[in-house]
Amino acid sequence: DKIKMELLDEQTGVNILRRALEEPMRGIVQNAGMDGAVVVQGVRRLQEEKKNDKIGYDVIANDYGDMVEKGIIDPAKVTRSAVENAASIAAMILTTEALITEIPEKAAPPTPPMPEY
Repeated sequence: DKIKMELLDEQTGVNILRRALEEPMRGIVQNAGMDGAVVVQGVRRLQEEKKNDKIGYDVIANDYGDMVEKGIIDPAKVTRSAVENAASIAAMILTTEALITEIPEKAAPPTPPMPEY
């Protein structure tokens, strides 16, 4: 929320990237049966209150805390590589004039079971 760009297009890009970076947390939380949006807001609120960017949500323990202290961290190189690769693919798609994909074929419905006599 602290990043403010001069141009509206750049700010839109920052907002898209911010949302994309939140998606893994939303997905993990939703897979655990909770509301991802609520947890993301909770993490943001606690990070602001405690002035600690390492605050996150532990799904297994069902609580918020410092992810480094809990040992729940990804190596920076892995995370950075994932973001760089995603940005590279997005840039390639945005600058491509045509994109070829395979159209999935509709599968035939399964044969109904034979009645027993």
